[in-house]
Amino acid sequence: MSFENCPKCQSEDIYQDSNLWICPMCSHEWVEQENNADSATEAELEEGVRDANGNLLTTGDSVIVVKDLKIKGSSGVVKGGTKVRNIRLTDAGDGHDIACKIDGFGSINLKSEYVRKA
Repeated sequence: MSFENCPKCQSEDIYQDSNLWICPMCSHEWVEQENNADSATEAELEEGVRDANGNLLTTGDSVIVVKDLKIKGSSGVVKGGTKVRNIRLTDAGDGHDIACKIDGFGSINLKSEYVRKA
């Protein structure tokens, strides 16, 4: 695979040094496989929400919190090992992609990286 233009400035004056591509116009350097890795990462994200172990989560699953989580604006802590039933997957945009209810805390949003599938 060879590049015709720089991905940053679209200059045609690029050259290859070993496995590194270099643009002398904007000093951008990239690896040839960089574009393939980006598309693979995007495809993984589109597949769905994954837990801390990489398991695919779906709405209605039960999960277990893997570490103690401090709750912002509260003195409470969700203890590691707490089982949460009937989760809802959301796209909050702030990284919190699980909406659920936890006994003693009420409705709360969690990040999928801090839970594992039960």
